[in-house]
Amino acid sequence: MKTIPLFLLISAFTLPLIAEDKPIPNRLIDYPGFLRDAEEVGKLRASRRVSEDDFLRMAAEPGTIIFDARSDSKFDMLHIKGSVHLALTDATAGDLQRVIPDKNTRILIYCNNNFENEQRAFTSKTATTSLNIYTFNTLYGYGYKNVYELGPLLDIRRSAIPFEGTLTRSWSAAYSFKIQPGSSAALILK
Repeated sequence: MKTIPLFLLISAFTLPLIAEDKPIPNRLIDYPGFLRDAEEVGKLRASRRVSEDDFLRMAAEPGTIIFDARSDSKFDMLHIKGSVHLALTDATAGDLQRVIPDKNTRILIYCNNNFENEQRAFTSKTATTSLNIYTFNTLYGYGYKNVYELGPLLDIRRSAIPFEGTLTRSWSAAYSFKIQPGSSAALILK
């Protein structure tokens, strides 16, 4: 009688350990592949983070796309003028192909963590979950290798980058656009 409970006790502790060793197959999820891509992206990304001035210069050059991967609602509120949009949670190979047909296109990316002082449209994430990291990795994983990332954290009220969206209408009462020396335009607090 005492051997059965001991057997059950041993089984209760060892079965979960055995189950952990057995992989659960899913050909559509490749975490080791993700980690390989992330390591490659990490090396590439170090040389592809650009300043605000370089971002503006590159954006003005033909054949460059500014890509916004935030949610639809955040994009509608406020985004860099002229950017194309696809919420990354909805991105498939086909969706990306429609938005960026040529995988050799130079793509400029930005995210919530590039801008401060507008938390409604650019809600900051923790540094390790920044959308730029995920976007860069995702684009790379789909074969888009010509990606550049806006590097700095910018005060949206002083940035030379032009914005558009539903929130810009409410800005007119509090802000004005001015030409800053050495840059194209800036949103300045009145």
